[in-house]
Amino acid sequence: MVKKVKLKKYDNSWYNPGNSTKRFLWYFVNELVLKNTFIPFSFLRKFLLKIFGAKIGSGVILKPGINIKYPWHLKIGDNCWIGENVWIDNLSQVTIKSDVCLSQGAMLLCGNHNYKRATFDLVLEPIIIESGAWLGAKTIICPGVTIGSHSVLTAGSVATKDLESFAIYKGNPALKIKNRIIN
Repeated sequence: MVKKVKLKKYDNSWYNPGNSTKRFLWYFVNELVLKNTFIPFSFLRKFLLKIFGAKIGSGVILKPGINIKYPWHLKIGDNCWIGENVWIDNLSQVTIKSDVCLSQGAMLLCGNHNYKRATFDLVLEPIIIESGAWLGAKTIICPGVTIGSHSVLTAGSVATKDLESFAIYKGNPALKIKNRIIN
């Protein structure tokens, strides 16, 4: 007998991303300020993220149009650049260490679904981006991936597994194409 997906039986009631009032307030702050491309001030985005529990280092630049699901699941080190339209869908913890560049439209996805289960269960895993890494424009980082120190994921590529340090990756799924040498 072949089993089929039964979305009616989907149940993620076990998942509690935080206080419901806080989530409600954050929804409006995220929509009105962070995702708003008409507000150019990085300091305002940093201030609001910190109020909602994000840990943000010094020298961080947050461009307009970013989307962050839950700031209380976000840690950003010093001197990071987060480009326009970056989406951090952090249903789980996202840790971005120092000197990291997330280019325009990069997507960090901490959640997925178990396609082997008829109930399509929610699966959550953290993402870690080590110091000096660069994620090119329109890249996608899948749940549970660690981006190694000073590695590069080229534009439009998809990281489905860990990337080693000082390496350049390209494609979907991303494959190592060469070592990164910094002069």
